[in-house]
Amino acid sequence: MEIQSKLLGNQDINPDTIINFPRGLPGFEDQTRFKLFHQEGSEIVYWLQSVDNAELTFSAAHPSNFNINYNFTVTDPEETLLQIEPGDELVILILLHKDNEQDNGKPTIKGSIKSPILINANKRIGMQKVLVAIEQSITLTEKVSEIDVSEA
Repeated sequence: MEIQSKLLGNQDINPDTIINFPRGLPGFEDQTRFKLFHQEGSEIVYWLQSVDNAELTFSAAHPSNFNINYNFTVTDPEETLLQIEPGDELVILILLHKDNEQDNGKPTIKGSIKSPILINANKRIGMQKVLVAIEQSITLTEKVSEIDVSEA
């Protein structure tokens, strides 16, 4: 199957890799089918491309790349929507956006941390969870230098 993307050009995809968002995404409720692409040359950025709208592409990343760890409950209706069963892998992504305000002449990339994307990787069903009341906590992790002690 071929899809069009203003950002990525024409792409041949396997229809089995399409992620269905039954409710769409907030502000784009009519867009329910997306394909997740990995940005070449980056281990962090993904592209979430609408299958049906060449103009609609979101950049996304795993929150752990920014030391963000979520601790929330998936509600019963969300579990039903995502068709989660024991053993299913739930992938969490955050949408990224470029801040027009520049700091020191460089653009700033920010993440929508209050609205993570949840994807049942096994069933390829997704949704955006809006977190209304959140508490922030800081975890400090000591970085330990690694030394290669392989024998010469």
